[in-house]
Amino acid sequence: MKQEINPKETSRAYAFEMWMKAPMPMVTFFKTLDVSHLVRMSKRKGLKFNMLMCWCIGKAASGIKEFYLLPEGGRLMQFDSLAVNTIVANKQGEVSSCDIPFCEDLSLFNEKYLRLTKEVAETCRNHDLPDAMVIGTSALAQYDIDGAVGMYSGIFNNPFLIWARYKRGFFRTTLKVSFQFHHTQMDGAHAARFLDALQREIGQLR
Repeated sequence: MKQEINPKETSRAYAFEMWMKAPMPMVTFFKTLDVSHLVRMSKRKGLKFNMLMCWCIGKAASGIKEFYLLPEGGRLMQFDSLAVNTIVANKQGEVSSCDIPFCEDLSLFNEKYLRLTKEVAETCRNHDLPDAMVIGTSALAQYDIDGAVGMYSGIFNNPFLIWARYKRGFFRTTLKVSFQFHHTQMDGAHAARFLDALQREIGQLR
């Protein structure tokens, strides 16, 4: 569920005044993550790496209250649930969008991930969750890139992560990610705390 709230009654009051009408209110951070544990777990348990990344993103975000707020159409909305979006290659050779509701139970999240992405791939219809605060992701796992900045359309203000192929080293496997967020929703410190939390979730996932 989502509802409109008065920005002046929140900790984002100043940010709302400063950034809501800015011509380019998005900020992008880059971070290199150590995903060695995630790669090992993916292979050992037969789980998709992308699914594990999406769960860790949802888990890290769920502990930061700013992720439950989002500016929409000049208003500030508050949500009571999160979802993680993934881009799916569909049977027509194009891409579709799939929102997966986040839950703390990894096995349940995995079941939802597999079922919903398969459904979207087969029907070529997006699966949207308009009542959840959706964190966007785009995985370019076949390619080597050093960084990517998401497009700001002026319509979708959702936070967004992009990554490509992970890189194996002698002692660890790393993944470069970009994280784009609307400055009204959160400040740089919140974004940095989220990325640190994401690294922790990746390292301690069981």
